[in-house]
Amino acid sequence: MSDPITVLLAEDHTVVREGLRSLLEAGGDIRVVGEASTGRQAVNMALHLHPDVIVMDIAMPILNGMEATRQIRKSIPDARVIVLSAHNDQAYIDQMMTLGVVGYLLKETSAHNLSRAVREVHQGRSYFSPSLSGRIYPRGKAPSVGEIAARSKRTTLSSREVEVVQLIAEGHANKQIASELGLSVKTIEKHRQRVMEKLDIHDTAGLTRYAIAAGIIESTVLLTIE
Repeated sequence: MSDPITVLLAEDHTVVREGLRSLLEAGGDIRVVGEASTGRQAVNMALHLHPDVIVMDIAMPILNGMEATRQIRKSIPDARVIVLSAHNDQAYIDQMMTLGVVGYLLKETSAHNLSRAVREVHQGRSYFSPSLSGRIYPRGKAPSVGEIAARSKRTTLSSREVEVVQLIAEGHANKQIASELGLSVKTIEKHRQRVMEKLDIHDTAGLTRYAIAAGIIESTVLLTIE
């Protein structure tokens, strides 16, 4: 009997993670080896566990799913990432595609489709929700103008700067951000100043609007903070 397919679940809601684990492990050929509730945990666990497949939500606290995926694939280029998201916005799909994800499923998908997606990508293929299949760029096709613009907007910031922007937009103070990232408050202040200079933004509200527009956080995140 072959070894089970190992999966890392990155989802911030405990109940959802427990449900996904049960669904995936029901068939006996898939084993969930790790569960991450933040994007940072997902990165650390991926580097430590090297799972066969990573199921990643986009709306993750501390570090969003897009940036977590970027960091994972930078360190593990052959990482197989499936996005499981409530959002079918083309902008989210486009940005995740540019990061090299091999699957994108909507959370309304059936248990059968999720398990099938894990098995398909483990075999080196890709898998997308049927409702999205016609909207995915064929491999090798030149990116659209909109895709290029979105990519350039995100890449004006370094990975560390994206992390700082997300934490600021989520309402964390400099001291909290410094503790989360393992840096000094002075260093965080320098990052904040550099980001504002790069983006020509002069207040926290402006950074928050940028974070939403660039897909670093979702507007729904703000509702949970307020």
